[in-house]
Amino acid sequence: MKKAELAVKTCAVCGLPFSWRKKWARSWDQVRYCSERCRRHKPAAR
Repeated sequence: MKKAELAVKTCAVCGLPFSWRKKWARSWDQVRYCSERCRRHKPAAR
């Protein structure tokens, strides 16, 4: 598969687009953050 054909999402923290990665193959529907750094700095639940 070519890079241009990969699924893209927008990070819930930084707002930047990020592409599908093989390590997310089983959990792509649950992925919300582009990196571990963004996941750690997610907004607090209210």
